[in-house]
Amino acid sequence: MTKVLVATEKPFAKVAVDGIKKVVEEAGFDLALLEKYTAKAELLAAVADADALIIRSDIVDAEVLDAAKQLKIVVRAGAGFDNIDLAAATAHNVCAMNTPGQNANAVAELALGLMVYCVRNMYNGTSGTELMGKKLGIHAFGNVGRNVARVAKGFGMEVYAYDAFCPKEAIEAAGVKACSSVEELYSTCQFISLHIPATAETKNSINKALVSKMPKGAVLINTARKEVINEAELLALMAEREDLRYVTDIMPAADADFKAQFPTRYFSTPKKMGAQTAEANINAGIAAAKQIVDYIKNGNEKFRLNK
Repeated sequence: MTKVLVATEKPFAKVAVDGIKKVVEEAGFDLALLEKYTAKAELLAAVADADALIIRSDIVDAEVLDAAKQLKIVVRAGAGFDNIDLAAATAHNVCAMNTPGQNANAVAELALGLMVYCVRNMYNGTSGTELMGKKLGIHAFGNVGRNVARVAKGFGMEVYAYDAFCPKEAIEAAGVKACSSVEELYSTCQFISLHIPATAETKNSINKALVSKMPKGAVLINTARKEVINEAELLALMAEREDLRYVTDIMPAADADFKAQFPTRYFSTPKKMGAQTAEANINAGIAAAKQIVDYIKNGNEKFRLNK
């Protein structure tokens, strides 16, 4: 019988596990759970006879793939997939997928929540400002970016976007103003919400030269990846510009420096929380199970990440 392993150091909610189990068992497959494991050896043992694997932020590298002799597919329940070694998956003839869009609304709501928290001076009792009428730039117009635009328009914000891989027509069809370059986006908008992945091209790309183009009263919001921020240069820029604020869902490596130098202009959540809602948890887990069933039974590779 086909065995589907759910290996999650940080477990899914029970209702999500129940939904995954229903999908898997209705397909005639067997479900196994490895939750709250504390050592990689536990994962290596558990994957030995698994045909399919569902993970969250768990690492699937060459060592895990070496141990998973029967593995055909691994699905990351969520959008980000930098915790899967795609080259190693290809070398082991394992299909790697993610579940794009399932967490998008949760991340978008958090991004707007961070903006509100920031402009109301972290609820310290002093007079703040409003989002209505302000210009918001969305850097990358994928599933999350589109949801940010939808929510932001509800606040009455003027929404712009730049995405090197998304046609201008698609951005404008969503009721958003398309910028022709990333520099235009940053020089136009007081608020910038980051939704770019961490790739060789994007790591450290949010640097002093780019962020310094933002207008007075600038707010940078990061619910993407910490690696895209050039932390040393952002620290230097914030020291120069007392109007610049930074709020993030991914604690920087230099968190202590940001806190010490800019206690009223910087905030980070204690851990990545963008997808940490009951709804996103359920949606991503069940989507992962459905994609596994569809791949094994029908060969559907729609969300395949590796070649």
